Amino acid sequence: MFFHFKRPLKMAVTNTAIYAFSHHGTRPLTSKSFGSRGTNIDSNKLKLAADYLMDPEHKEPNLESKLKTQQHVVDISSSEYEKQAKSEATLDKLYVVGLPVYKWTKPVQFIVCVGGVFFFYLIYGYMQELIFRLEGFKPFGWYLTLIQFASYIVFGVTEKKLKEPAERRIPLKTYAILAFLTVATMGLSNSAVGYLNYPTQVIFKCCKLIPVMIGGVLIQNKRFNIIDVIAAMCMSVGLIFFILADSTVSPNFDQRGIIMISLALCADAVIGNVQEKAMKSHHASNTEVVLYSYGIGFIYIFIGLLLHGSLLSAFRFCYQYPLETYGYAVIFSITGYLGIMFVLSLIRLFGALLAVTVTTCRKAVTIILSFLFFTKPFTQQYIWSGILVLLGIFFNVYSKNQRKIDDMIANKIRQIIILIQQRGHRMQRHDSRQMFDV
Repeated sequence: MFFHFKRPLKMAVTNTAIYAFSHHGTRPLTSKSFGSRGTNIDSNKLKLAADYLMDPEHKEPNLESKLKTQQHVVDISSSEYEKQAKSEATLDKLYVVGLPVYKWTKPVQFIVCVGGVFFFYLIYGYMQELIFRLEGFKPFGWYLTLIQFASYIVFGVTEKKLKEPAERRIPLKTYAILAFLTVATMGLSNSAVGYLNYPTQVIFKCCKLIPVMIGGVLIQNKRFNIIDVIAAMCMSVGLIFFILADSTVSPNFDQRGIIMISLALCADAVIGNVQEKAMKSHHASNTEVVLYSYGIGFIYIFIGLLLHGSLLSAFRFCYQYPLETYGYAVIFSITGYLGIMFVLSLIRLFGALLAVTVTTCRKAVTIILSFLFFTKPFTQQYIWSGILVLLGIFFNVYSKNQRKIDDMIANKIRQIIILIQQRGHRMQRHDSRQMFDV
């Protein structure tokens, strides 16, 4: 293949040589040197480019032909570089709900994102349980998800038009997968609330590690360390006893709810990592991911309800109780959308693991508030089985961040020892002064 230049050859080679020597000096260059620019230039090409630049009168007639007969295509158009630089600069300016998060320090970003996740998702959980308290709404969980997805599309389109270009970055094939996982996670979770006690649904969603480990062993033949095994065992035992307690005291317990939430859990265990990989690989914004994931997901759900024949019956039922259904669903959707924006920001800024940890802690608080705000049967078995699940989550987090946590604990212990030693030295000096005064 030949070199293809969008400008005259001399100008293109000049830019290549200037870029090469200004960024790398006299060091040997390989194709990796230009990996971030999307080009593939080896040292031979650069030497030829430099020779061409240093030969303004072109005394060597074969030099230009040598450049043209290289095997790789090099696109060094300045417009492409400017476009990419402008794009990366725009993506670095991360906004969440209009807040300029990119201007803040890491601790402030973390506090704001975590605060947003807790605030909006606690309201989200309250509204979700409140909607299903309406008698007769139990079979219409998928219709609620349809309203939720429609609201997210409106929010996403509005936000995208206000502050972002219409260009899509992530391929539609990836969005089709993301949409399917999102529909499975949210649709099955919403539907399960009608068949399970709400705290049981939430405690299930805290146990993502279990399907992740099972899939890793069966599909990828992974081996997990002893801490991961202990974490999975704690979660499994805690989950089993929580379900047994719920089946004993809760009048809403239904095995269909267990199947729904289990499938939702499997999808939820995958979606965080898929989102993180897609956003980082394609430099996509939070708004784009939400808009396309929920837009395609809306189509999935709409077609599913039409084929099932439950779309009209759900519409008629909600038409009879507009405030308790559509009104609450709008609040439910707004808080869910804002919560998603903060979760995606956490994923983008700090990674999927920290985001999962934060959302799991939020779910623990949601369980407590559910018992406080809504009257439901309670047993002591809920407490210790929930503690077992939280213990499993702790072991999971520790396993993934063992070195960091060990270093942090060692530093804290070292600081305490130094503080005790300093205090001991002060007391000794104080005692010696008292003896001297005497």
